[in-house]
Amino acid sequence: MSERLTLALDAMGGDHAPAMVVRGADIARTRHPQVDFIFFGRESEISPLLERMKKLKAVSRIVHTDEAVSSDDKPSVALRNRKSSSMRLALDSVKEGAAKAAISAGNTGALMAMAKFVLKTLPGVDRPAIASFFPTLRGESVMLDLGANVQCDARNLVQFTVMGNAFARSVLGIKEPTYGLLNVGSEELKGHETLHEARQELSGLELPGRFHGFVEGDDIAKGTVDVVVTDGFTGNVALKTAEGTAKLYTEFLRRTFRSSLLASLGYLLARPAMRKLLKRVDPRRYNGAVFLGLNGITVKSHGGTDALGFAHAIGVAVDLARNGVLETMGRDFKAVENSSSGEPAQAAAI
Repeated sequence: MSERLTLALDAMGGDHAPAMVVRGADIARTRHPQVDFIFFGRESEISPLLERMKKLKAVSRIVHTDEAVSSDDKPSVALRNRKSSSMRLALDSVKEGAAKAAISAGNTGALMAMAKFVLKTLPGVDRPAIASFFPTLRGESVMLDLGANVQCDARNLVQFTVMGNAFARSVLGIKEPTYGLLNVGSEELKGHETLHEARQELSGLELPGRFHGFVEGDDIAKGTVDVVVTDGFTGNVALKTAEGTAKLYTEFLRRTFRSSLLASLGYLLARPAMRKLLKRVDPRRYNGAVFLGLNGITVKSHGGTDALGFAHAIGVAVDLARNGVLETMGRDFKAVENSSSGEPAQAAAI
């Protein structure tokens, strides 16, 4: 039997908190029975919810605070003035060792600022990056950065690659992941100078798996590589475009099957396959973005998700903690440093 794992939950983060957070924890409890929870937030709101979920209550405790980070709080304001907020206390518990990971559906900018301040970055990391899963024709892939760093240099992209590679091996179980840089074309001459510099550095690094080179936007869904690396601006646009496209085609399907009696009868025949399809592209299954590069595990849930989506975010945190992603990442950065030839381009990779 595996040892128990304690997770810190920002109970006041998200559009439907704290009910969504508590119900999500109850779903996660059934999937991960060796997990304990610490709920940070208003006890008067959390306690009645736990009273209706006796099994969850038995593996949970509440740390009361009246303060919460709002969706309108600027990161700098939250960092200075929300030191007793549910979000900050959850992160503090990870730093102090009381919890193995923090999960929040709150303000993304505030969470990143607080997490970087409280947990600091791993040795060899200049900036943390937001990473998440993408469904592909081959299964699942990892993509980063998804919005933490709008502007990046080659050094940042190389570090993101090391982190994404470790993430794919630790969480997805891919022993030899393929990885590539997102570009406007796969040809070597395409793209701006930063991508060319990063490509040159990655070509000389000894990472597990294989460096594919440049990949294009359609390669994300194809699953051409296991790890897609890009700057936060491009990654966030790609993420939102994929989410919007999935919603568009789902709505097209609904309208088509409702367009006539014959179409409705066709839906009855196709319903088992349609349910399988909708489950495959359900965004709740991929909820739970990870702040990679920090000296502690932080998972960001979508603010508008429901209990099922939040349960998946908790599951991501469990996988990260159980599979030792921080330890793997630390070893990889140390190995990159040790294998460096001392040339300027290699030194920038660490």
